[in-house]
Formats: sequence, structure tokens, C-alpha cells
Amino acid sequence: MAVVECTLCPKQCRIPEGRSGDCRVRVNLDGRLRASTYGTVVAAHVDPIEKKPFFHFHPGATALSVATAGCNLHCDGCQNWEISQANPEEVESHPLPPGELARLATREGTPFVAFTYTDPIVYYEYAYDSAVACASRGIGSVLVTAGYANDAPIRALFRVVKAATIDVKAFDDAFYRAHCGGGLKPVLNTLVAAREEGIWLEVSNLVIPGMTDDPAKIGELCRWMRTNLGEDVPLHFLRFTPHYRLQNLPSTPVVTMDTAWQIAKDAGMRYVYVGNVPGHPSESTTCAGCGTLLIERAGYRLQSVRMKDGRCPSCGAVIPGVFGGVVGGQG
Repeated sequence: MAVVECTLCPKQCRIPEGRSGDCRVRVNLDGRLRASTYGTVVAAHVDPIEKKPFFHFHPGATALSVATAGCNLHCDGCQNWEISQANPEEVESHPLPPGELARLATREGTPFVAFTYTDPIVYYEYAYDSAVACASRGIGSVLVTAGYANDAPIRALFRVVKAATIDVKAFDDAFYRAHCGGGLKPVLNTLVAAREEGIWLEVSNLVIPGMTDDPAKIGELCRWMRTNLGEDVPLHFLRFTPHYRLQNLPSTPVVTMDTAWQIAKDAGMRYVYVGNVPGHPSESTTCAGCGTLLIERAGYRLQSVRMKDGRCPSCGAVIPGVFGGVVGGQG
């Protein structure tokens, strides 16, 4: 029987005929590699773009958010494990081929489609074809991904989308191997590729008590980002709440989140946010130069935007991001 090698991610699964790769989605059928979930979704919701999270990309916009089953990582604290860690036949799905997805986004009036909830790497062809179909209708596409991908395919995908939020699980390869079933270096390569391909990039990091809250490692991540991505890339620290295999852990103390925020600021990162802490002052965007409140948020709800042509109204500084089609500085 023919064995097919999948080249999408660093696992490079060699898949016997009739079997699937580690992601459960990519299947060897008659010697050809196919994504068994192509054109079917397990989730479709209209979300605020801030929920992805994107804080410097079209504030207040909505995105039709879709996902298929499966993932190429197996994170112990996954918040969407019911669909990411399921076999495709184990979860209810609905047909939504690329052209129909684009038409649905048009009917819903969403300017963007987001590939999210699970990881678009495993439904790569569907995400790619859908992004192209959406672009033909003037709808942009964004990715929410863990970035565990090989260089050539992820760069090709970046060329048909507008933005990506990439989740760095920890600046610690041992953590990736013990708790995610992956590795750190490919994720760092994906971050650099996103910058080089010119899409808008934001970074998230889930702070898990006793696992990814080491101040030294957080500092390493921030310094790596500043050196390799630039000081203006938004960084979102997300508070952990118990999920999946980590239900024995408590939620992350708010003081730990504050510490992470301060470490990032001390490392020179200019736009740092704390997520999953309602009412936290860092939900809003302030000018890194003069401190003027620019984008006021309450959770994912936009309260006000006080910028003109992507600039601070007080000092005139260009604010990094994509605001109403005006691209600010990115480095």
C-alpha cells in the first residue's frame, strides 16, 4: 500500500493508505492525501474582531468565524478540545464550501472571515480556497493559529490573508513537547514569516499558573519578539481558566497577569494587553508615546476610537496597525 507524507507541519506524518495523520483530519485515500473535513464546518459564528484577539486591526469590525474538526497540536489546556481533539466523524458538521462561505459572509455583512477555534493549518486547503473566494467578494480573511507549520505552506497561506494572531504557548521547547505535542522553533519561524510576508501580526500567550508563568521565560519571549518582530507588535497575555486536562489548576491570579504585562513593558514592547480579566485597564489602547487613550474597550466591546487617520490626536504619532484601511508603522 502507498504511504503518503504530509508536508504541512513539522510532524511530517507518513500516512498509510486508509489512515489519518496525527491531526485526525488529513487522510490517505487511494494513495492521495486529502483533508477529510474540506468544505464542512463544526462552528460558524459572527464575532467581534477583538475576540480573536485583534486590537490593532479594524477595531469594531466583525468576522464570520469558522472551524473544522482537528488540530496538529494536543494542548493539555485547550479551550476548544471538544472539536480540536475530536475525530471528524465524532462531531456534528455542516457543509459550507468556499464559495458558499463567501456568500454567507456577504449576507451577514461581515467584512472579514476568521479561520479560528481549531487550527487552520489542518484544514489548509479549505482555508486557502475560502480566502481566495472571499477576496473575490471584497471580504478579507484572518487566521488564528498556533503557527506549528512548515515554512512554504504557511507563507503561501499568509499571501492570501490580511492578518494573523499567532499563539505562542510558551517560550519553552520542553513545555511544547510535554504538553502540546509539538516544538517551539517552528512557531518562531512562523512568526518571522508572517512579518516578512507583510500581513498584520498580533501575538497571544496563555499564562498558566505553575506552567507558563515563569517570569524569566516571559521575559525571554518579550525580548525575542522585540528583536525579531519589532516593539510595536501587539502582545496579548491571556488569563488561563481550567479546561480539558488541566481542570485541576486554578485560574491564573490577576497579579500574575499584571507581572507579565510589566515584564513585557520593561522589555520594550509598546502595546501589551491582558485578556480574560474583565475591566483590566490594559483592555484599552493608549498611545505608547504620550499615553493618550486611543481605543477604549470593555471586554470585546468597543466603546470609542479617538484616532484620526491612524494617528494619535494629541501627539500625532502613527499608531501601528490597520485602521479603516490606513496602515500604521509596523516596526
